[in-house]
Amino acid sequence: MAYKIVIADDEALICMDLKEMLEEAGHYVVGTASDGAAAVELVYKTRPDLVLLDVKMPRLDGIHAARMIYRERLAPVILLTAYSQREIVAEAAESGVFAYLVKPVNPQQLFPAMEVATAQFRRQQEADEAVARLAEEAAARKTVFRAKGLLMEMYGISEEEAHKRLQQYSMKKGLALKTVALQFIEAVCKE
Repeated sequence: MAYKIVIADDEALICMDLKEMLEEAGHYVVGTASDGAAAVELVYKTRPDLVLLDVKMPRLDGIHAARMIYRERLAPVILLTAYSQREIVAEAAESGVFAYLVKPVNPQQLFPAMEVATAQFRRQQEADEAVARLAEEAAARKTVFRAKGLLMEMYGISEEEAHKRLQQYSMKKGLALKTVALQFIEAVCKE
């Protein structure tokens, strides 16, 4: 699979070498940057599939840029560095990067890391979406539960009967149960 990639490294020769290596393999480099701030701007602008960042760069280092990209879930980041000290590796691990490669980077290291990073990023996106759906479902249940409680209190009916009435109105109007419950709560609270 061909990826759209942003590369950021303050050494122009490394950027050129990476770009050539990636394009020869069929990938598309949508932009290069020489500092982390420009890299983050490029990521927002181009929405790449993958970002390769050097750790040590001017204005904004690769670790902080990676943290910003990760926080917004814009793309998976692979850090490239000449440094393998534990402190840097630990800081990188906390930044949300999907791989950490020590320079000089070769295709045998880079291409498998790219596959793993993009696959992990997709799984994370799916998990985030599942969590959002669950939160939405929980909010809907809470809204329906509150509407049932109000109906029970107003009309002295059972929870089962209150739920049945909400469902009947929902089907009659062609609206989601959550929408009917919310409209009912709003109407009751206005009175």
